[in-house]
Amino acid sequence: MPQPNMQQMLKQAQKMQQDMIAAQESLKDEVVQASAGGGMVTVQVTGDLEVKSIAIDPQAIDPEDPELLQDMVLAAVNEGLRAAQELASSKLGPIAGGLGGLGLPGL
Repeated sequence: MPQPNMQQMLKQAQKMQQDMIAAQESLKDEVVQASAGGGMVTVQVTGDLEVKSIAIDPQAIDPEDPELLQDMVLAAVNEGLRAAQELASSKLGPIAGGLGGLGLPGL
C-alpha cells in the first residue's frame, strides 16, 4: 500500500481550512427570517447565529397575557436559530465532509 503524499495532504488541508474560514465569514452576511403567531413576532438571525432584529406587531402586546407574547418571541427566536444553523450546515457541511477524506486522525 503506497504511503500518502504528506505534502499533497497538507496542501489539501490548508485549502479546506481557507474555504471553511471564507464560508464562515460569508455566513455573517446571510440572514434568515422566522416568525411566530401568524407573523405577529418576526426575527432575523445571521448565519453565524447572531439575532439581528426582533419585530413585534403592536396587536401582539396584550397586557393581560404577557406569557403569550413571551412564547411567541421564544418560538420565533428558536425557529430563527434553527434556520440559521441549517444554513450554516449547508454551507460548511460539504467543506467539513472533505476533511474526512484526507485520512487525517481527528478530522
